Amino acid sequence: MSKEKVVLAYSGGLDTSIIIPWLKENYDYEVIAVAVDVGQGEELEPLREKAIKTGASKIYIEDLKKEFVEDFIFPTLKAGAIYEGKYLLGTSMARPLIAKRLVEIAEAEGAQAIAHGATGKGNDQVRFELTIKALNPHIKIIAPWRIWDIKSRDEEIEYAQKRGIPVPVTKEHPYSMDRNLWHLSHEGSDLEDPWNEPKDDVYLIITPPNKAPDKPTYVEIGFEQGTPKTINGQAYDSVELIEELNRLGAQNGVGITDMVENRLVGMKSRGIYETPGGTILYLAHRELESLTLDRQTAHYKEMIATKFAELVYDGCWYTPLREALSAFVDSTQQTVAGTVRMKLYKGNCSPAGVKSDYSLYDVDLATFGEEDVYNQKDAEGFINLFGLPLKVRALMMERNKKS
Repeated sequence: MSKEKVVLAYSGGLDTSIIIPWLKENYDYEVIAVAVDVGQGEELEPLREKAIKTGASKIYIEDLKKEFVEDFIFPTLKAGAIYEGKYLLGTSMARPLIAKRLVEIAEAEGAQAIAHGATGKGNDQVRFELTIKALNPHIKIIAPWRIWDIKSRDEEIEYAQKRGIPVPVTKEHPYSMDRNLWHLSHEGSDLEDPWNEPKDDVYLIITPPNKAPDKPTYVEIGFEQGTPKTINGQAYDSVELIEELNRLGAQNGVGITDMVENRLVGMKSRGIYETPGGTILYLAHRELESLTLDRQTAHYKEMIATKFAELVYDGCWYTPLREALSAFVDSTQQTVAGTVRMKLYKGNCSPAGVKSDYSLYDVDLATFGEEDVYNQKDAEGFINLFGLPLKVRALMMERNKKS
């Protein structure tokens, strides 16, 4: 009789490496590892041999960068979704995509369970598991960090060494990190104290602003229906477009965010995020919308952007509300087309020009010069009607004061 199977979200790091033998010892499962490439910038092919040596029966190495950009990053960008006014949701967007692929492979392999290495104190456990529940409610979920006896990194290393799992001795960056095509996050060590300013050696992508070039870089980004398509007039594949903007932003010190955020699980945490290309795109997209969206749509979209960001952060990608909000966003983006010129200089990213065939900006209406399109006398009647409730209230207060 063949063993039951479990599909493991596998990175090749210490945590997921020891989870393979742990699953076999505690559940007697056949372990199928899945490594998903969302732009970590690492060579994943060596994981194939490592996973098998550690005890996996099979490993899938999946390149999902294009799907990550087009199905997760761009919809979130078009929504203008930013968590707590700062976080551009790099990790939050990637987790549901990874979990979706885990479910697909589990179904194809006939696996009974899915396992992940997220801790019981973080947001990622929620993001993984909500996606799994939404896409296949019958699959069992195993989260070792919530149930095993291992409590520290030293205990992990001891567990690995007893089972002959190699633990490379390297000079580590002392922070907990998550990297993908969109961003690189840093938490822990001296960053746990919000009073500590990040040291320059924290940054692994972005040039510290004080060391960035003394001359600004200008970049023109072309959008169609809210989606970025060109850089300086040249068309780019979606993944290459992000990579190029990452390069330009990073060399100019653009895209560093330092924030204390409210985790879904109830605690506050301090993190440093490097998001060079994403920062440029968000600011450029917002600038183009200022030209092409009417006032009511723009203001309402600002309100739903907050909710959209909260849904993504909380792992609620595969929910009716997120899907409905995306449908609304897509309808607003039909005329968000044009070109935005951005100025990148020593950590700053600011608009330096915007144009669109769908512009609602009318210079004849906006001008302070002589014009005959706008009759200023019309404003008197408008103000009288707009201010009527205030006038009625003031008269009421006046009457009651006298009495």
